[in-house]
Amino acid sequence: MTLFDGVYPFYLQQRKHFVFDVSTIIVIIVFLTFAATFLLIIPGIRGRARLYWIFRVLLSLVVGVVIVAVQFTGDWESGWVTANTSYKAFSAVMVKADIGLHVGLAGVNVTLVGNPVNQVNETIDYNEHFAWSFDADYDHSYSEGLEKGLPSPILYVAEKFTTESPCNMHRQYRISGHYASATLWVAFCTWLISNMLFSMPVLIYGGYMVLTTGVFMIFSLLSFSTVRNSLICPIQFGTASLLIDYGGSFWLTLVIGLLCFVAGIAIVVLHYFNPNLLKTFFDLHEVRTEDCQEMTEVYINPQFMSNTQSPPQPSRIISSGM
Repeated sequence: MTLFDGVYPFYLQQRKHFVFDVSTIIVIIVFLTFAATFLLIIPGIRGRARLYWIFRVLLSLVVGVVIVAVQFTGDWESGWVTANTSYKAFSAVMVKADIGLHVGLAGVNVTLVGNPVNQVNETIDYNEHFAWSFDADYDHSYSEGLEKGLPSPILYVAEKFTTESPCNMHRQYRISGHYASATLWVAFCTWLISNMLFSMPVLIYGGYMVLTTGVFMIFSLLSFSTVRNSLICPIQFGTASLLIDYGGSFWLTLVIGLLCFVAGIAIVVLHYFNPNLLKTFFDLHEVRTEDCQEMTEVYINPQFMSNTQSPPQPSRIISSGM
């Protein structure tokens, strides 16, 4: 192994910075397609019911896309620290960089961005993902990082989550992430059932399912937050500490879960105390009124009515003798 500008690079190729997860993009595109398809049929809905339809459908799509998208995001917990740290193994070269840790349900992303980006004749801009899902081997991913010669700060942070680390963070986050993910998939199923019940329409049971969706989303947050009950190993870079806190996906799930909880309770309460308002919101009053109006327009054949009202005439029986 030879020196390259004073450091020991194992791989000289330029690494790409992680921008956005492909799975999350696919989920968003699918739900945007549903929203665009719905907007195409909106002009066919008349009157005030159009606004109710837009509100109900878009709100339901927002809930669905959040439940699915947060499964693939990597910012359930996140944190940043700026520190002077060694850049490569077996080298005394120090760099100033921003080091980030982003924890998702299926793994962690460790980010290293130079401050400035160009230092020691290199572009320091890294984001490495280490997965711990059932079909992934975290220790194997970490070993591959060692073989590639990733920067020392990334390997130092990733080592905290290995199975052989005395911190035991791998087991804590892996189990919590799996239970949170499973609970969110249950919430997604109840969300689908609620939409089917509203379309039948069975409003009270649809409200129960929306309420159940919110409850399962809250349960997923409780499952993930159990990692806070255990001691977290400190991540030190000299005198600076990398501290992590709940990220955007956690708070977004909390907001949507509370929204479903409140919406479900509102539907149940209106069903028992003000059913007319609930039927108006779901565009059921107008349908029943139109049905009643159509039923009053009955055409009667007067000749048929006269025949049915007149008494039947006795038939004459003619007998013939043999």
